Amino acid sequence: MTYPPQQTEAERTILLSDAIDWALAHGLVVRPTVDKQAHFSNHSAVTHAPFALYPTPFPRAEFEKAQGLQQPWNTLIHKLSLDDALIAEVMETLSQVDDFMQKLYDIYLTVRKEGIAQPASLGIHRCDYLLHAAPGADAKTARIQQVEFNTIASSFGSLSTCTSKLHRYLLQAVEHYAGGQINIDQLPENRSVETIASGIASAWKLYGNPHAKVLMIVQPGERNAFDQRWIEYHLLESHGVRVMRRTLAQVADTASLDTQNKALRMEGQEIAVTYFRAGYGPEDYHSQKEWDARLIIERSLSIKCPTVAYQLVGAKKVQQVLAIPGRLEQYVDVYTADLLRESFAGLYPLDESPEGKQAFEMALNDSENLVMKPQREGGGNNIYGAEIQDTLRKLSAEERKAYILMDLIRSPPLQNLMVREGQLIHGEVASELGIYGIYLHDGEKTVVNDLGGHLLRTKGHTTREGGVAAGFAVIDSPLLV
Repeated sequence: MTYPPQQTEAERTILLSDAIDWALAHGLVVRPTVDKQAHFSNHSAVTHAPFALYPTPFPRAEFEKAQGLQQPWNTLIHKLSLDDALIAEVMETLSQVDDFMQKLYDIYLTVRKEGIAQPASLGIHRCDYLLHAAPGADAKTARIQQVEFNTIASSFGSLSTCTSKLHRYLLQAVEHYAGGQINIDQLPENRSVETIASGIASAWKLYGNPHAKVLMIVQPGERNAFDQRWIEYHLLESHGVRVMRRTLAQVADTASLDTQNKALRMEGQEIAVTYFRAGYGPEDYHSQKEWDARLIIERSLSIKCPTVAYQLVGAKKVQQVLAIPGRLEQYVDVYTADLLRESFAGLYPLDESPEGKQAFEMALNDSENLVMKPQREGGGNNIYGAEIQDTLRKLSAEERKAYILMDLIRSPPLQNLMVREGQLIHGEVASELGIYGIYLHDGEKTVVNDLGGHLLRTKGHTTREGGVAAGFAVIDSPLLV
């Protein structure tokens, strides 16, 4: 088939107008950058979130494979978070070369020594995949390979749900939208925002105090607050759960622990669940005040999403360690290990082990087929191509330990149209699929282990990074083929 569907200029102009109107009317929106807010008070200006005009084709079998892997990943991540030996092994290296990871590890050690007040934990995870095909191979041979797994602030659950609804609306309402090339059953239902809210509500109920609130940790002046607001609205409207949105600095100023049971109290309210939508990178910790806030939360009785242990095992170094033969089998059965490992790209250390030294030489000789990753979330942090060689030559052997190497995943190019700030962007694209997972454990047994919907982020095919908020990608939905 010809994709995207062919249209006249007049038809496409109508389609673009309809899509933007729907986005603005249904909350598929973000705030513009500060420089574009100059004529509006209270940051009241909005624009549509960047989106793909058409859903992007994605192999149905690979989409369903990614879905099938998520519940095993939920369980695996939880088991990793309980493995003190693994965390110590990874942090023995990272804490020496990465100040941010070292501070998180200090909190982990402090709370372990004092005794954990709250054995229950909530995970809202997202595993991200790209399609990979050998150069020159038919795109039909493409298979998913895992980019990373996220254990903190897994974003865009709400806006991804809206985008799926946008594409369903356009297919049903706009006469010339797809020219008969798309069927409604090719657009999978996406309940990301509902399942994320349901997971938080399940933790709130487990806490056992109907008068307690959920504390959502946010960044000051968050541009993408609408994605978070949708979760807040669903918590209230569907579950009767009230949310307090506060920054880490505000927590430091007002939070306290009950002297009897370590209940977290803020502004006269008891906190049942602390949900981190900020705190995933050093830019969220402007001073010691923010670190003090993180520590008091971790010490508390509130159910954390995530615990600091969950955040530590989300490090790229753990992803690389799991690729070592035999490591997955320490946590899951052989059959599950084989299923998970099938989606792994090549992962290599950059330490002083024989494997690390070999990877270092490989990168100096063949950097175009690799990506160099630090222990960071949020997009815009990876290093590619010749820049890898330049970076490695500047780093000492000790400093290299803060990074891992991964084989570059080569997605077959597709055609689609992207919309950013009202403008159509034509060209070849590649899409990254994220599958959400919800995991609640009460300290003794699993309470919730659910699939949590999906996110598709689409970018120009030659664009290295994939962050929407960072300006590299648009929100999309898969067209199953």
